[in-house]
Amino acid sequence: METKFIELAKKRRSIYALGRKVDFSQDELVDLITSVIKQAPSPFNNQTTRAMILFGNSHEKLWDIVAAALRQVVKDDDAFAKTQAKINGFKAAYGTVLFFTETQTVKDFEQNFPLYADNFQDWSEQAQGNAQYAVWTALAENDLGANLQHYNPLIDDAVREAFDVPTSWRLRAEMDFGSIEAPAGDKDYLDDSERFRVFK
Repeated sequence: METKFIELAKKRRSIYALGRKVDFSQDELVDLITSVIKQAPSPFNNQTTRAMILFGNSHEKLWDIVAAALRQVVKDDDAFAKTQAKINGFKAAYGTVLFFTETQTVKDFEQNFPLYADNFQDWSEQAQGNAQYAVWTALAENDLGANLQHYNPLIDDAVREAFDVPTSWRLRAEMDFGSIEAPAGDKDYLDDSERFRVFK
């Protein structure tokens, strides 16, 4: 039995020590990320996932937006200093993928397939998970680290204004990526008996 996918899955980890020592061109990375998202499954093939790929000043601008938004929430200077250090770590990465859901498509499918209308919101989130995991794993396959953040909806309005986001796109996650400057720590697993049941 082939197990290459399992080895890739093990390689995909949350890497927080990221840098900019990336040998691939931005065009190569764009091609990789967009190709992977296109191949990720979605319900009814409705392709509700959208993405923006940020490099350079745009990447840094995103994390400045995050820091500014968090500063409005975290009033204590010492606490914010820790928050700022964390954000600076994301900013030190090479780029960021912003994942969105195209909400008008979700609404269209709710109207066109009323029997399944209650499911399309959930299914769009499943499509997000498929796309995010696929991109993360493809980056890991190419020895690039990444981690997934969720500062939405706190930053939604500022991101919409800064990057001319269509009104029907709803921000779901932010994935910063770059060279791996330090490996992930050990990962613990629940006992199989708690997670799986097999009937034969």
